[in-house]
Formats: sequence, structure tokens, C-alpha cells
Amino acid sequence: MSRAVVDVEMLDVFKAELKLCKVKEGEVVAVLSGGNDHPEYAQTFMLAAQSLGATTFHVNVPKYGQRKAAGVQGRHALTGNQPAVDTLKRADMVIDLLGLLFSAEQAEIQAAGARILRVMEPFHILKQMFPTEDLRRRTELSRTLLQSAKVMHITSPGGTDVRYGLKQYPVISEYGYTDESGRWDHWPSGFAFTQATDGEVNGTVVLMPGDILCAFKRYIQSPVTLIIKDGYIVDLKGEGTDAHLIRNYIESFGDPRGWAISHIGWGSNERAHWHHIAASQQLASEHIMNALSFYGNVLFSTGPNTELGGTNDTPCHLDIPLRGCSLWLDDIHILNRGEFAYPELRVPGR
Repeated sequence: MSRAVVDVEMLDVFKAELKLCKVKEGEVVAVLSGGNDHPEYAQTFMLAAQSLGATTFHVNVPKYGQRKAAGVQGRHALTGNQPAVDTLKRADMVIDLLGLLFSAEQAEIQAAGARILRVMEPFHILKQMFPTEDLRRRTELSRTLLQSAKVMHITSPGGTDVRYGLKQYPVISEYGYTDESGRWDHWPSGFAFTQATDGEVNGTVVLMPGDILCAFKRYIQSPVTLIIKDGYIVDLKGEGTDAHLIRNYIESFGDPRGWAISHIGWGSNERAHWHHIAASQQLASEHIMNALSFYGNVLFSTGPNTELGGTNDTPCHLDIPLRGCSLWLDDIHILNRGEFAYPELRVPGR
């Protein structure tokens, strides 16, 4: 009989992560995975949780051969499997190795009180971007500032000049761990975001070289101008491949809601690397948390808003972190050309 080999370093790192999540004796920690994905993560998380006194179990669902979920961006193999959902709802914490984001199943598990930690990146990224209490402080401060604002104004040297009316939707902060009942987070991460009041995004966003198209794991090569009216992109201009790529991608869904403006916020993780896509030789196994989280980015996106309680469940979603932008909340200066102008949001000593 073969035995799984446990990576001691991974066990130590996962245990440190679960300590941040305040996993303790008497709690129940469930691991959710699909097919043959991440078996070493599943086993190591359970061992780490057991070492902290928790009871653990593993829910593994077939990843292939499932009928597709209807309507939402969060298509996954748990859809329609109510017995598995009900089992996960009994846990105090769920480690999500499957990817439930934007799904009704995730919302149901959270509503039952389980805190959820999504883990998708390879181990070297988990170590590189390991969360800190100061990252949490700065990300939660970002959340507080967003909660109190009525208008967000974003500009850039490339020509971006756009305003978001705020107040309708909640604000979400992600800093890489969760210790509160019903709260979701993603390890690793480091950003706060919200959604504009329905219909209240107007202006121009110019995507410039160096901005990131996360769906394709590539940098913008030539300017793309997005004209936005009442919360929708009404015109897209550009002569290069990027403009054609974005247009073709959105049109391929056959859903006009794919042109909607989605969440907006900024990155706060100084351990995330903007250059990661260019430097990495392992992109096939890596996700986009470096891009979403890097320090001082403006996280612009299009498509669904169900994560924030909205009704747009289009499957067409683009995250496009922008570099070098300036950002104001009402009359409070948050970012100046990609650097934090608000002192308490800066990394100490930076």
C-alpha cells in the first residue's frame, strides 16, 4: 500500500495560515476538492487542522462529466450536489480547492456560518504572498474608506477619467485569511473593492501598456479606450490586438450584460509582483492573485456583480488591474499615479 508523502514545509505554512484563521480545538474543518486536483493540499490542510485540535473531513466531487451550471460565472462541479453542500454547511471552516466564487452554493455555505478560504495558487505563490496582520489592517482601512464614500474618481496620465457613484452595494476586503463566521477570503490576496450604484459609472477608461488582462495572463500592448455610459461600455476603441481581443472575447458570450462595469477597488499587497506574468515560467499552474493584489493597482473589472449581491450573473468577466492611476474618494486622495497618497494605507517605512 502506497503512502502519501507530506511536505514538512508545506505543513508548517498551512498550519501558520490556519492559525491566522483561528482554527482551534473542537472546530470542524472541511476540505472541498474536485477530481484529482491538489491532493497534496487536501491532505496537508487536514493534517494541519488536526494538529490544531480540529476535526477534519474531505469532500471530493467528480470534476468532469457534470452538467454545466446555468447563468453564473461560477460554474463548478458542486452544482446540483445538495448532499455535499449540506455536509459542508455543517463545518466551521471550508478550504475551497474547487473554486466556488460567484456561485449560489458558496453563498449558501456562507449563510450557514461556515467561513471559507479559497486556495488555488501553487505553493511558491502561497509562500511569497503570505498574509500579515498589517496587510489586514491596511486592507480593512481601504474597506472602511470605501464604505463612507459617495463618489470614486479615477484618472491616469493615459487619459482615464471616470466616476463611480457608490453606496448601493457592500464593500469586500480580501487579505488572505478568514477568522469570522460566514466570511470568505482567498489565500493569497490583498485588495478591497465594491460595486457602483446601478447605472452610475460614467467616463473614459484607457487601458495602457503594462495594464493586465487577467483572463489571458498578458499585459496590454497598445492603448484601448473604453467609453462608459450609465454603467455599460458603449464604445471600445483601439488599433492593436488588445482592442480586438477584448471585443471578440465579450461578444463571444452573446450576452449584452458582459459589457457592464463590475467591481472596482485597489490592491494593497506589497508582496505581490506586477512583473509576475512576465517572469513566471509556470503560468499554466498559476492563477492571477499577483496581478489582482499588487500594491497600488486600481482593480477595474467588467461583467457580473453577484458576488456583491447584484443581479448580473453573466458568465463574461474581465479583471484588468491598472497601473499608475490616481484615485479619489469624494475629496480624499487615495492614490497618486499608483502610489498611496493616503498615509495610513502605505506599508510602514515605505
